[in-house]
Amino acid sequence: MMKALAKFGRPSDFGTYRMIDIPEPECGDNDIILEVKAAAICGADMKHYKVDNGSDEFGSVRGHEFAGEIVRVGKNVKDWRPGQRIVSDNTGHVCGRCPACERGDYLLCSEKVNLGLGYGYSGGFTKYCRIPGEILAIHKRAIWEIPEGLEYEEAAVMDPICNAYKAIAQRSGFLPGENVVIFGTGPLGLFSVQIAKIMGALNIVVVGLEEDVKVRFGVARQLGATEVVNGSAEDVVQRCQEICGGSDSIGLVVDCAGANICLKQAIEMVRCNGEIVRVGMGFKPVGFSINDISMKAVSIIGHMAYDATSWRNALQLLAAGRIQVKPMITHRLGLSRWEEGFEAMANKEAIKVILTYDFD
Repeated sequence: MMKALAKFGRPSDFGTYRMIDIPEPECGDNDIILEVKAAAICGADMKHYKVDNGSDEFGSVRGHEFAGEIVRVGKNVKDWRPGQRIVSDNTGHVCGRCPACERGDYLLCSEKVNLGLGYGYSGGFTKYCRIPGEILAIHKRAIWEIPEGLEYEEAAVMDPICNAYKAIAQRSGFLPGENVVIFGTGPLGLFSVQIAKIMGALNIVVVGLEEDVKVRFGVARQLGATEVVNGSAEDVVQRCQEICGGSDSIGLVVDCAGANICLKQAIEMVRCNGEIVRVGMGFKPVGFSINDISMKAVSIIGHMAYDATSWRNALQLLAAGRIQVKPMITHRLGLSRWEEGFEAMANKEAIKVILTYDFD
């Protein structure tokens, strides 16, 4: 048996987290068993924190950002072997037939289920995790070998790195020398800062709130932000345009926050023919006029997840030291102290929390 942090309730329910005992996963003929060496708390995990839905229905072991060492492979597995260090892109199930799967955008598949997020597909908040053979048969790049010199805790956060990479490098038409405004100071926002810097942005302005002053604004500057704007105290549109050089100076806005006010401000500040890539998600109806999208010929680009190109290039940048993870890791805790890590995230004292199995 092993300990695992699990979510209880139906797939559509929020909450509830419980630390439970579960059997070690069995290795099927086409499966891979991974010993988890590092798992990170993500904002998606936080949606279930301190939510009591009263359900005793087991959902899944959580934790979709994780890396570890292969300890067992099924008899039909030829491309992987015990001892290899790998990181999962957390894909657990896809249909393999839809237009998204045909393009290699597996995480846009309408039937996709994520390891550590989806119902019945367990993730990395435990000791051992099964990489299903069913996904490896369809999605050959569901796991990646960790380059020599990279630590498990760095590889474990490839998910937000690749998300940021695709948002800017693949989804937008960003050109070197342009000004970029980034809403949000979480991992997606801070990795977007680094991607924008690598790609040659002139000014990189990060917009956050008063709660970000204590920790996150300083890290944003350390990672390449030229300026930070406190949305709780400043006129965001005016200040961003002032920093970048006027009303026609901002070519790209990356919204990693997802709040409606951020989208409104992004539309107001971006130049004519500019782009807004929406990475963050909000759940409330838009309550403002969107006529400026047409009047200014603004392109609003929806973004979700990543593909093999994102992973290959981002992993190479990370291995080369061009992307930094460690300044963002504010807490390293044993899995037994998971509540402490979640509390630090909830209070904005943490940026990235790494959990390691400590029950043996």
